[in-house]
Amino acid sequence: MEGVKERVEKALEKIRPYLVADGGDISIVDITEEMVLRVEMKGACNGCPFSMQTLKAGVEMAVRNEVPEIREVVDVNSF
Repeated sequence: MEGVKERVEKALEKIRPYLVADGGDISIVDITEEMVLRVEMKGACNGCPFSMQTLKAGVEMAVRNEVPEIREVVDVNSF
């Protein structure tokens, strides 16, 4: 699973500039055994009404393109 985390981080680095430009950021919390990536949306992204759309249409798509083993991306702040 260690190689997966590095590949996920590389995928996040590609989209991070777009999040930062809007005053936000993202960090990896963990990757479950079921290959669910748990992230924390930070800054302006935390609590933003569009954060779920950003998470699913932007982050999840970018991560799954680079790391197809990841089944889903969820924000730990949305529980």
